[in-house]
Amino acid sequence: MATATGAMAAATTRAPVPAAAAFPGDLGVGRRRAAVPGWRAGGRRMRASPPARRPFVFSPRGVSDSRSSQTCLDPDASTSVLGIILGGGAGTRLYPLTKKRAKPAVPLGANYRLIDIPVSNCLNSNVSKIYVLTQFNSASLNRHVSRAYGNNISGYKNEGFVEVLAAQQSPENPNWFQGTADAVRQYMWLFEEHNVMEFLILAGDHLYRMDYQKFIQAHRETDADITVAALPMDEQRATAFGLMKIDDEGRIVEFAEKPKGEKLKSMMVDTTILGLDPERAKELPYIASMGIYVFSKDVMLRLLRENFPAANDFGSEVIPGATEIGMRVQAYLYDGYWEDIGTIEAFYNANLGITKKPVPDFSFYDRSAPIYTQPRYLPPSKVLDADVTDSVIGEGCVIKHCTINHSVVGLRSCISEGAVIEDSLLMGADYYETEDDKKVLSETGGIPIGIGKNAHIRKAIIDKNGRIGENVKIINFDNVQEAVRETEGYFIKSGIVTVIKDALIPSGTVI
Repeated sequence: MATATGAMAAATTRAPVPAAAAFPGDLGVGRRRAAVPGWRAGGRRMRASPPARRPFVFSPRGVSDSRSSQTCLDPDASTSVLGIILGGGAGTRLYPLTKKRAKPAVPLGANYRLIDIPVSNCLNSNVSKIYVLTQFNSASLNRHVSRAYGNNISGYKNEGFVEVLAAQQSPENPNWFQGTADAVRQYMWLFEEHNVMEFLILAGDHLYRMDYQKFIQAHRETDADITVAALPMDEQRATAFGLMKIDDEGRIVEFAEKPKGEKLKSMMVDTTILGLDPERAKELPYIASMGIYVFSKDVMLRLLRENFPAANDFGSEVIPGATEIGMRVQAYLYDGYWEDIGTIEAFYNANLGITKKPVPDFSFYDRSAPIYTQPRYLPPSKVLDADVTDSVIGEGCVIKHCTINHSVVGLRSCISEGAVIEDSLLMGADYYETEDDKKVLSETGGIPIGIGKNAHIRKAIIDKNGRIGENVKIINFDNVQEAVRETEGYFIKSGIVTVIKDALIPSGTVI
């Protein structure tokens, strides 16, 4: 497990890239920036009367996230970029996982939480000033962020921080956040105090690994007002996303929010322009917005306060509007694993995807870009005569004489003799029960936290602190696709049984 105390090294001790080697034919940092229209000494962008733009030759490298490309930001991201992570709304599609927590606080991958993904991407990209905006059930998110990232994360000079900002009333605005753009607008008075060049807008419920420095560099190199991270997409999934068309310079010329039918067909593009080979371009003929943006600071201020003071959403209102009024809105191709964890099914698949072999969908084992989380100081997991295959086991688990296959077992999980866990996600527990606690429960007919003897769980999510009795079968025997059984402690969505946090499933129950 990586922790935020190690983030300082990851965020600040990379060997610098020689400026002259950053790009073919590079002019060097000082001369290059002096040659780019719209720049002036001190790294600030001039907007009042910008001169004619330099000629721009489009190439996939100019807008794409290439593993071989290098970055040379000047000034660097730690001093010139402010990260803003949007925590999302009530998370109704992820309910009941969001019944007692904000969406970014939902546990992920045995040891982590969703918020750890964008925060870690920021720290690994040298973005060390980070705000997290949320308004629903934020207690556990506040607790996790303060424990994981509470110390100064990038040294005295850079004054790095990760701070949660909850929705609040003010004399000017008595309302809750009405959308992504409105959330940023309500805290703009705070964001504009930071002496930065760009705002990096991120979502708190995506699973991916990305070097934002390349994203920011593409924004600066193309002299863009806004840069939108884009993903090549197949037709089946395209209807769930905002789609866009680009010209031969990578500039966005048209948007369509979740189009269907003929409108969907009209948004098809030749994605070889983004560097895809002809075969992949045929499979992925759409360009979808990932909901990840870089805004130049002065552009953001002007858009939210002057151009679109009533707009609530970036994706459907502000960015299409910016395109219509002639701002330079660029696309940036991200061609890697990315999952929007917005539904129970997507969340389940993303977690089980880390068990795939030989290569998981998303790997937490990347020394160059680790995923950080809070240090819990738990003991190693103990596995006693158990059959465990194709699974991921979190910290501090006690697993006895049972069978686990193709599953993710969260921290502090206790699994008893004879249990069978298949194709399931166990989130574990927030605390251990003592032997005295278990003795009292046994004497009173109670059920301890964990999976009871001879229980059988298949294609299910067991949220934290679940008490699963002996001989319980959670196997969706009747293949029910949708069911609300909140009083009984569980829901079924897309055929996946989800046991609610702190719920108790009595011994002998069959679901």
